[in-house]
Amino acid sequence: MAAVGNAVPCGARPCGARPSRQARPGPQPRALLAAGPALIASGDELVAAVWPYRRLALLRRLTVLPFAGLLYPAWLGAAAAGCWGWGSNWAQIPEAALLVFATICLAHALTVLSGHWSVHAHCALTCTPEYDPSKATFVKVVPTPNNGSAELVALHRDEGEDGLEVLSFEFQKIKYSYDAREKKQFLPVAFPVGNAFSFYQGHRGFQEDSEIRAAEKKFGSNKAEMVVPDFSELFKERATAPFFVFQVFCVGLWCLDEYWYYSVFTLSMLVAFEASLVQQQMRNMSEIRKMGNKPHMIQVYRSRKWRPIASDDIVPGDIVSIGRSPQENLVPCDVLLLRGRCIVDEAMLTGESEPIEDLSQDRVLDLQADSRLHVIFGGTKVVQHIPPQKATTGLKRSGRQRVRGLRPADRIQHLPGAALGRTQAGGLWAGSGHGKLLRTILFGVKRVTANNLETFIFILFLLVFAIAAAAYVWIEGTKDPGRSRYKLFLECTLILTSVVPPELPIELSLAVNTSLIALAKLYMYCTEPFRIPFAGKVEVCCFDKTGTLTSDSLVVRGVAGLRDGKEVTPVSSIPVETHRALASCHSLMQLDDGTLVGDPLEKAMLTAVDWTLTKDEKVFPRSIKTQGLKIHQRFHFASALKRMSVLASYEKLGSTDLCYIAAVKGAPETLHSMFAQCPPDYHDIHTEISREGARVLALGYKELGHLTHQQAREVKREALECSLKFVGFIVVSCPLKADSKAVIREIQNASHRVVMITGDNPLTACHVAQELRFIEKAHTLILQPPSEKGGLCTWRSIDSSIALPLTPGSPRTLAREHALCLTGDGLAHLQASDPQQLLYLIPHVQVFARVAPKQKEFVITSLKELGYVTLMCGDGTNDVGALKHADVGVALLANAPERVVERRRRPRDSPVLSNSGGRATSRAARQRSGLPPPEEQPASQRDRLSQVLRDLEDENAPIVKLGDASIAAPFTSKLSSIQCICHVIKQGRCTLVTTLQMFKILALNALILAYSQSVLYLEGVKFSDFQATLQGLLLAGCFLFISRSKPLKTLSRERPLPNIFNLYTILTVMLQFAVHFLSLVYLYREAQARSPEKQEQFVDLYKEFEPSLVNSTVYIMAMAMQMATFAINYKGPPFMESLPENKPLLWSLAVSLLAIIGLLLGSSPDFNSQFGLVDIPVEFKLVIAQVLLLDFCLALLADRVLQFFLGTPKLKVPS
Repeated sequence: MAAVGNAVPCGARPCGARPSRQARPGPQPRALLAAGPALIASGDELVAAVWPYRRLALLRRLTVLPFAGLLYPAWLGAAAAGCWGWGSNWAQIPEAALLVFATICLAHALTVLSGHWSVHAHCALTCTPEYDPSKATFVKVVPTPNNGSAELVALHRDEGEDGLEVLSFEFQKIKYSYDAREKKQFLPVAFPVGNAFSFYQGHRGFQEDSEIRAAEKKFGSNKAEMVVPDFSELFKERATAPFFVFQVFCVGLWCLDEYWYYSVFTLSMLVAFEASLVQQQMRNMSEIRKMGNKPHMIQVYRSRKWRPIASDDIVPGDIVSIGRSPQENLVPCDVLLLRGRCIVDEAMLTGESEPIEDLSQDRVLDLQADSRLHVIFGGTKVVQHIPPQKATTGLKRSGRQRVRGLRPADRIQHLPGAALGRTQAGGLWAGSGHGKLLRTILFGVKRVTANNLETFIFILFLLVFAIAAAAYVWIEGTKDPGRSRYKLFLECTLILTSVVPPELPIELSLAVNTSLIALAKLYMYCTEPFRIPFAGKVEVCCFDKTGTLTSDSLVVRGVAGLRDGKEVTPVSSIPVETHRALASCHSLMQLDDGTLVGDPLEKAMLTAVDWTLTKDEKVFPRSIKTQGLKIHQRFHFASALKRMSVLASYEKLGSTDLCYIAAVKGAPETLHSMFAQCPPDYHDIHTEISREGARVLALGYKELGHLTHQQAREVKREALECSLKFVGFIVVSCPLKADSKAVIREIQNASHRVVMITGDNPLTACHVAQELRFIEKAHTLILQPPSEKGGLCTWRSIDSSIALPLTPGSPRTLAREHALCLTGDGLAHLQASDPQQLLYLIPHVQVFARVAPKQKEFVITSLKELGYVTLMCGDGTNDVGALKHADVGVALLANAPERVVERRRRPRDSPVLSNSGGRATSRAARQRSGLPPPEEQPASQRDRLSQVLRDLEDENAPIVKLGDASIAAPFTSKLSSIQCICHVIKQGRCTLVTTLQMFKILALNALILAYSQSVLYLEGVKFSDFQATLQGLLLAGCFLFISRSKPLKTLSRERPLPNIFNLYTILTVMLQFAVHFLSLVYLYREAQARSPEKQEQFVDLYKEFEPSLVNSTVYIMAMAMQMATFAINYKGPPFMESLPENKPLLWSLAVSLLAIIGLLLGSSPDFNSQFGLVDIPVEFKLVIAQVLLLDFCLALLADRVLQFFLGTPKLKVPS
């Protein structure tokens, strides 16, 4: 029998799409198709296009053929023919021949590397497009936006059940198979879902080995392998990156120019830095991959008996026995519960514990509706199981409950309908839950790196000046016929490469790493460090509500609707019927250790009425005198129904007869029609209370009298949910976190727009927004979608006093007068009917309420498309997509404290406290509350040592755990307070400003270097290897300390400039360069006038370095300009500490200044001779000192004037 049910292997993570139809035997005609997007089902969530390719033979590839077949032979032929003027003597190769050969080698290397840098280039160079998929060997898979990058993956060939060839490939852990008969497309592997539950219960597991092999071949194994690449592999990836290749090329050029010390120093610095980045990357990847499910033995029913099998060897269709694991093993795959009951801890998926029940026989499996209650998801932990009452027909009982394998290793995507014949895009990893989360982390958004577009444009800008300098050297240099063209060409190449300082990536990373360390001290963890500068550019800050702005602790205010108006009755004064409804209508269960598990809202309600739940489904009151209740049947809460009902009973006083009751709770508007009688102001009460920010549920109660056991078992939901007695509205509020108001005020005062994106009720969301001053306008308008098809959307105020139609175009004028709120329904309607209008609207909306996780993601990506830099802060799994796609995503760890009390160094006589914050953990610790007596000293030291070890374990514990939204967010806060947003923005602004001032400094240095390497080089001015190395060391020291700047304590209203290319930066660089250039030219000419006249017409550029007055003057000037550049361009307040506060930088500049004064005065002749400097005449020393002082003052004045007029950007969001 073919495999039924679904435990999808991790290797084949597909969606529960339809199963493929039975194949007709006999040969099938081969289909020739145009390669491209036609080969993937339209609407696939993950893959946008599939292009089949065939690998070319080695000699036919464009990385080999043009070079091996044409260019190298042509060069050898030209050499043999004596084209470059040398005959048979290979020892004397002319420079022109070497230059041509070097150019060919460089072109070859770049061609090969371009295949590493781009999949599209790799396909163009080494493959040929194949229009017949059956002949292809590879496919280029292009994902949909925000789902990773394109890949070239191998095409696998297997034999299908019908004996025909089946083509498949695996992309981002999802298996796609080619449907050659009907669709002529690649589709995710299909699973049989949507049958009656009796179909799954009647399955006997795999009876034969051939069935298991067929299932393994179709679905793959249940391995969730996430291999961390080894050091050499990651280092190779970094070593072939464009920047690193360029840097090594520069180092090679310097070696040819005989700068050996400088070259070795720079290369070793580069390699050490890249190696440290690789180590950091490996640590991060190890953290993420710890979230995978480790294999363990599990009982599986195969070949008519139970046998232990490794969890990564189970396949869809297996029947497995699931129970609480003593080793706390996670459930290895998604399983459908056939018999018995389970309580599972879904902390890693939803942060909750959920009771799971088996299905009734005649029910049809609907994954969307049933998954929450009847499917145990992979990656969750079973905390309690209740075995079935009797053995299922055909299965021997193994002591634990039977579970039918539904999907492995991850959570499947919920399928609407999931009927046969309907294909649903997406898949296990592409769906929700465990698999979707891991897929988002591993393959989601391309990582933000330092090598961005702006850096390259900046380099191109500097390249213009370098080309001018190189052209000058070539034109002037070739006037001397005796000069070596090879040496001139080398010098020109050196000038061109000098515009990209080899230390550029290191400098950018230094600033980022300093912020990383600072954030770690503030209990923040960052997985994508190069996003830190983006935090400095943030314009829109988006927040989730529950658990982010408001606390997780729910407060039951009481019950409304029992007295006049919206008065709330305290729980201590409510009638018995209301008590019974609250005590029985819930899905809570009790664990063996007495812990209550289930929905936090229901836990809060049961705790408020002070009833106790027992393991056998009974509830007893503690605060009032009434009978206990026994719960017989639960009709669980469903999102579509918006209500829950239970059948319970109590014993009549003085009798053993049971009196049955029905208790119902749900959304007030849903239950309204079910009540026999309602208060006249029913709707006004619940609407008013919702506007105050509280959560409101209506409660219904009904006495059913005596029922037989048969009647109680067979009672239908509809029989309970009618003719109910209204027993009140339960009012629950989520109080704001202690510091939410202050933090939001600080963020708004720092020129940011604040937006709320929540799944909560719009009235509650708007109330919280008003409390936090998101909204300061008199009226908030909520967009209501049309009630009938073809109608118009309407803006309606909360109190219904204003109703305005939605007009086309920008809502700017409307947003000036009113605050705007958009619901998930309104968003979905506009997405379908008028997407352009929605884009106009999104930047002006301040509250998005009742939005689904995908809609949160849509809001963030829309804001990004409109050019706004966005920050998203959330805490739940439903925030993962939005957190990942925001420019800056900050996740708050679930159930974390709001603040950490800093550990202070304890005096010897203070008590040692445990990690849990206050209880002394051992006898020795308890007795050390005073001074320990002498005999207690060894115990005291032992306890202190164990405390230190515990602290060390705390520091090293991995903080990113499965289920925290953090696993897919670039930033994670160990604390639940939103104060972390201010920390991230402060560090972001500080890093951004540091990065921009580094670009300014590097630009000035590169421009001065271009001049000294061209004009001064032709005049014979050059630095010794020792001079160049010392200048490089001082430069590296200043850069190190400038990158260690700390942000100020408060956020300023002024915003930093967001990018390099702005009028202020370009003008200040050009004006400062002009000042330095004129100073340098003047001093050079003065030094030349004081030097002996040159005898020869052309300077010998290749003689050994000789000290001279000109060289000494230029070197001192270069050192002074370097120091001035740092001092002038250091930004300081309002974004970072001032120069006097940055002590290391101040001292390094002071040392540089002392070195310049020492060299100028010639106070140590040995020191000067070591640096190759000559003695400068006293009168000229005064001239140099005056010029250096004037140069510094003019450059400083130019920068400060420009900063005053052009240095402050404006916020472009409509706030």
